[in-house]
Amino acid sequence: MHGMSSLSSSIADLRKSYERAELGESASHADPLQQFEQWLQEALRAQVPEPNAMTVATVGGDMRPSTRIVLIKGYDERGIVWYTNYDSRKGRELAGNPFAALQFHWVELERVVRIEGRVEKVSAEESDAYYNSRPLDSRIGAWASPQSQVISGRSVLVTNAAKYGAQFLLSPPRPPRWGGFRLVPDRWEFWQGRKSRLHDRLCYRFEDGAWLRERLAP
Repeated sequence: MHGMSSLSSSIADLRKSYERAELGESASHADPLQQFEQWLQEALRAQVPEPNAMTVATVGGDMRPSTRIVLIKGYDERGIVWYTNYDSRKGRELAGNPFAALQFHWVELERVVRIEGRVEKVSAEESDAYYNSRPLDSRIGAWASPQSQVISGRSVLVTNAAKYGAQFLLSPPRPPRWGGFRLVPDRWEFWQGRKSRLHDRLCYRFEDGAWLRERLAP
């Protein structure tokens, strides 16, 4: 217990001063998608680790939230897109409760983007196009992995990959249980770290057909 208490104390004592940038109303875009595109492009140019990684939070029928990291694969005025196994935990939870929250954390830039909204499946044509653009081992992997299900060991995946590789050779079709989700945002928040914990938080809410921008207290 003494060791745990000491570790807890050292974590509690961690401090960081955020001083890299600021986010003001006059310097931000009126459209949150444009603001997101600017920040994402800046994260790409800064070569931060995994700039396309985002947390996806869903809520199941038992009302327990769950999170996981996925990679953004597209965005436009329709929403934010990622791909997964529809039979996975997140897929099953979204089938029962089609609302989710996304979060990007670009640590080196001291920035967070939070996005909330309704989730829908992308069209079969979009899923086919993205699936066919993936490397062959990734396409086979989509067949080999019964995502989120209990398996007896890694050998199950290796055996499945060999089986489907032999079956489909160089042209595996998209598994019917695999495809894209699109989150259609109705709320965005852009967080910029500032000194003295007086961080900048700009929130965009979709109201009466337009985006309303508001500042939130940190």
